[in-house]
Amino acid sequence: MGGNQTWITEVTLLGFQVDPALEFFLFGLFSLLYTLTLLGNGVILGLICLEPRLHNPMYFFLSHLAIVDMSYASTNVPKMLANLVNQKRTISFVPCIMQTFLYLAFAATECLILVVMSYDRYVAICHPLRYTVIMSWRVCMVLAISSWVFSLFLALVHLVLILRLPFCGPHEINHFFCEILSVLKLACADTWLNQVVIFAASVFILVGPLCLVLVSYSRILVSILRIRSGEGRRKAFSTCSSHLCVVGLFFGSAIVMYMAPTSHHPEERQKILFLFYSFVNPMLNPLIYSLRNTEVKGALRRAL
Repeated sequence: MGGNQTWITEVTLLGFQVDPALEFFLFGLFSLLYTLTLLGNGVILGLICLEPRLHNPMYFFLSHLAIVDMSYASTNVPKMLANLVNQKRTISFVPCIMQTFLYLAFAATECLILVVMSYDRYVAICHPLRYTVIMSWRVCMVLAISSWVFSLFLALVHLVLILRLPFCGPHEINHFFCEILSVLKLACADTWLNQVVIFAASVFILVGPLCLVLVSYSRILVSILRIRSGEGRRKAFSTCSSHLCVVGLFFGSAIVMYMAPTSHHPEERQKILFLFYSFVNPMLNPLIYSLRNTEVKGALRRAL
């Protein structure tokens, strides 16, 4: 690196380059969606904690999903809302890198929690008599802790690879938060190793878990078709369809973002995809589970 390069101390998040009137409208809309995200996931988390009937492995993992969704949204959205009503849209470099680390950690955790939830449903439907033995509380704790620890480790690997790079400009990120691909564009060195690790991690944390989920639900579908009771079949389909909705929304947009060639999703389309990640998916998770699950609706009625 040459000695006349200027190192970055803060960067500007360009965000949504629209008219000021539209910015205030987006501020109101995104504030509403963010509030609904926190409220919906908070209600689900509170119901699971307070309702003894929901103290089982399925809702234990659902509580972790709610925590992840609230944490993921809170990593990106508050700064984006502040930038919509503030002319100075800068962020210091260290908080920017921390934002990158946290969003990677929470996104990876959600991938693994969804896989664990699909395995839980597979055991519950395909091996109901052995369910309490296989999915003991000790196993549930190990699966949950392993998901968090591995995700934090994976995010730490990305963080270390980012910090080894020299950053000397430009001082602008064409995004509403410090997304890893956008941050790498600030580096004044070759980022091929970072790109390779991102792709490899995407295969491992997206394609691998998605395949496991599809295998689990294909086995579940076969078992459901063997159920003679119409009520039992309907209940099984209701539970599994809600899980598949979450899986399809989450993994589909993530694979498009990190596995597709960059020419297929320009920067403006990236912002739309991450809006989906930050608002739509975390907000829909509690709605899907509460609207399609009779146990959650019953617990909500009793709580009210």
